Amino acid sequence: MEKLYRKGLRLEYFTVAYNIIEAIVSIVFGKIANSIALVGFGLDSIVESLSGFVLIWRLRQHKKISKEEEEKIEKRAMKFVALTFFILGLYVLFHSIKKLVFKEIPDPSLPGIIIASISIVVMPVLTMQKYKTGVQIKSRALIADSKETLACAFLSVALLIGLGLNYLTGFWQADPIVGFIIVVFLFKEGIEGWKESRE
Repeated sequence: MEKLYRKGLRLEYFTVAYNIIEAIVSIVFGKIANSIALVGFGLDSIVESLSGFVLIWRLRQHKKISKEEEEKIEKRAMKFVALTFFILGLYVLFHSIKKLVFKEIPDPSLPGIIIASISIVVMPVLTMQKYKTGVQIKSRALIADSKETLACAFLSVALLIGLGLNYLTGFWQADPIVGFIIVVFLFKEGIEGWKESRE
């Protein structure tokens, strides 16, 4: 069982490291290309990293503190993460509307397309490994995190479509439209996280 807990920790360490790199690259290239979809994707990766840190802490505290204390601290952390989702959602919503209204046309972004393509490959593999390990160690937190990772894979698909349309056809409106999809995802994650923190 301890071996499986260590595997769960390794998966989370990888997820956090990957998300931090993805966030930096997405935000930098998003700013260069004036792409709110790419910046929003990067901001989401930051929040996913925060969630990953919470789960790392949880797995590392296995058998070290009482179950009640563990759950109390986790709920506080979940509230913080949920609020972050809402704040970032409002930021992406504002800039998506602004870009559509004022016709702020983003430049095509090949690096963004590459980032989204890599995530489409990496995230489903991580999802399967996290889910399998979560079931084996009976960790609801790790199983829930696997579903969040799967949602990131779908988000990567939406990003790839938006950036691809702009890159191949010049349909720049696809960028803020994908921004709206990211907003829905951020608010949904925020609502679910807030509800879970109050259970």
